[in-house]
Amino acid sequence: MPLPTVTDSSFDTEVYQSDIPVWVDFGSEWCAPCKQIEPSLIALECELKDRLKVFKVDVDTTPNVAMNLGVRGISALFVFRDGKVSAHRTGAASKQILQTWLEASISS
Repeated sequence: MPLPTVTDSSFDTEVYQSDIPVWVDFGSEWCAPCKQIEPSLIALECELKDRLKVFKVDVDTTPNVAMNLGVRGISALFVFRDGKVSAHRTGAASKQILQTWLEASISS
């Protein structure tokens, strides 16, 4: 099952106003690293669904949010807590590395 998406119009409600941490993957259909990590993101979403929300943003169709956050390269992963960016990273990584980074990001 693909990750749910957010757009420029739904980002505020789904991400900034969320009462739990949110993990957002900024990517695109043509991005090879994005496709490489997507199975890991989906698996982690299932494993951690009670502790955070996970969304995908297509930078080609949702450019304003990406531009406002200064996304310059994809796959760009952002963790939001209490309406603010608490961590971000760019590029592909293994599921284990992503999980370790994410756990540290949502527990600090």
